[in-house]
Amino acid sequence: MNTLALSGTVIGLEPIRYTPAGLSLLSFVLQHASEQIEAGLRRKVECEVNAVVLGNLASELAKQQISLGMAINVQGFLAKRSAKSTQLIMHVTHLTLIDSNI
Repeated sequence: MNTLALSGTVIGLEPIRYTPAGLSLLSFVLQHASEQIEAGLRRKVECEVNAVVLGNLASELAKQQISLGMAINVQGFLAKRSAKSTQLIMHVTHLTLIDSNI
């Protein structure tokens, strides 16, 4: 299974662009911070995750003017950035603003 759910703050955002197939594509960076329990101990976790949104959801986000500093919840999956890359990127399939739904 390949699923990922994170909450965080948008700290990087690129302008919407289009794939060669004509799909809308929106790239952003999500900064996450939380406290997790590992081996019975509390652990502070911080990370930055590169993410992309494709298709109708990307178009909706662009229209809703997603911006830097927004707090969001995302769900999706991990994949390689490209066929020749080993770097992972999150492909977002669901996105919710912390204060409202998109």
